[in-house]
Amino acid sequence: MRSVEEQQARVAAAAVAPRPVRVAIAEAQGLMCAEEVVTERPLPGFDQAAIDGYAVRSVDVLGAGADDDQNRGDLSLPVMGVIEAGARTPSRLQPRQAARVQTGAPMPTLADAVLPLRWTDGGDSRVRVLRGVRSGAYVRRTGDDVQPGDVAVRAGTIIGAAQVGLLAAVGRERVLVHPRPRLSVMSVGGELVDTSRTPGNGQVYDVNSYALAAAGRDAGAEVNRVGIVDTEAKTLRDVVEGQINRAEVVVIAGAVGGVAAESVRTVLADMGEVEVARIAMHPGSVQGFGQLGRDGVPVFLLPANPVSALVVFEVMVRPLIRMSLGKRQPLRRVVQARALSPISSVAGRKGFLRGQLMRDQDTGEYLVQALGGAPGASSHLLATLAEANCLVMVPSETEEVRTGEVVDVAFLAQRG
Repeated sequence: MRSVEEQQARVAAAAVAPRPVRVAIAEAQGLMCAEEVVTERPLPGFDQAAIDGYAVRSVDVLGAGADDDQNRGDLSLPVMGVIEAGARTPSRLQPRQAARVQTGAPMPTLADAVLPLRWTDGGDSRVRVLRGVRSGAYVRRTGDDVQPGDVAVRAGTIIGAAQVGLLAAVGRERVLVHPRPRLSVMSVGGELVDTSRTPGNGQVYDVNSYALAAAGRDAGAEVNRVGIVDTEAKTLRDVVEGQINRAEVVVIAGAVGGVAAESVRTVLADMGEVEVARIAMHPGSVQGFGQLGRDGVPVFLLPANPVSALVVFEVMVRPLIRMSLGKRQPLRRVVQARALSPISSVAGRKGFLRGQLMRDQDTGEYLVQALGGAPGASSHLLATLAEANCLVMVPSETEEVRTGEVVDVAFLAQRG
């Protein structure tokens, strides 16, 4: 029986990022930048007011509001006009003048500071200065943010809201990114019917293709839910060949155990190498993995049980997708939590058990309440997985975690 870590290493070795593509910056969020975005113009492109107020020469208002030898306690300046944001006509400030400016407005020549409105009486033709400002105050200088030749967004950076904004600020319409890996999800099994039909005697709804497709989107993949696939050899071969030609990852649920699984493995054997093995984990110890086609596309064979399939996806498939996206930390965040009740596991297998993670408001300590015990009890219940916000990871040498003991817990909440 192979360890979880050994199987994860085999899967990780097959990770291949899709070729970079150029997309509109509005579509780049969450993707990894594949180029050094070098700016051609300064940002800001001109000296501009950082606040509503009056553009002034600082030397004309320095010391205003103070009753000193220069008698500047009651200083006022004539207002030459109003400069709005977006104004394109150049203007020039004369000594001992002011110009009313809006935030973002270009500064007039000779002005080196903006006097905030709150430090004035707000006059239109003449403004009374209640307090002086120093040179450069409340002014965004040309190139303060970015200078020509600076790298605005570096290759390998995950593009978030700030990066999208910066790309727009430097005038980029499109950017080269590593795209989302394409994931194809299908289910096999003669007992399956789609949700549009009413199950007959011995039939069940196809849960896996819907649940696993959603899990793939949560991981960041571009998902194609194929749905239920007939296991007749030619039909299955045509579908699988079509998917490995269009996807970077393929998942087939229901392809381990049972007659349908045997048919799948027979067909896949002619397309590449796929190994079905026992992995020292529960649920989902029996699973398959291999690479098919000319490009060696990673293919996963998952159990028919929806809970087991989702757990195997979480432990094996999701990290592969995250690596293909360029994420530096492909695994979920893990914290230590104190068990609020006993948690049963299976000796010799690493447990990935459902739980609800919470935090003590007084101490800040993480606490976890198990939602299922050993697999023989309720591991098949999808409802309890829906209630879970974490997986309790029980070491393979542990059969029971006692109340009050500390265990590793992986968050299931989406983290981008």
